[in-house]
Amino acid sequence: KKMTVSISINNKEFAMFEYTKTILQKVSFNKDLFSKELKKSFRWLKKDEIVALQIWCLMTFGNVYGDVISETFSNVKF
Repeated sequence: KKMTVSISINNKEFAMFEYTKTILQKVSFNKDLFSKELKKSFRWLKKDEIVALQIWCLMTFGNVYGDVISETFSNVKF
């Protein structure tokens, strides 16, 4: 089954959230680039978006980069 996550955020924020997802998909071929871009995304995303991004990352890339995702999000300071 496919799980759907619904989040209510305004259009500008949604654009940055979607942009982040696009970038992560484009760099997902390389673990180091993926990690770098994931960390960079925390600069402009808000707390609720970071939580949503974590869920999306785990669902989308968890089987490949689960370790990177867990480590990166464990270092997030809110």
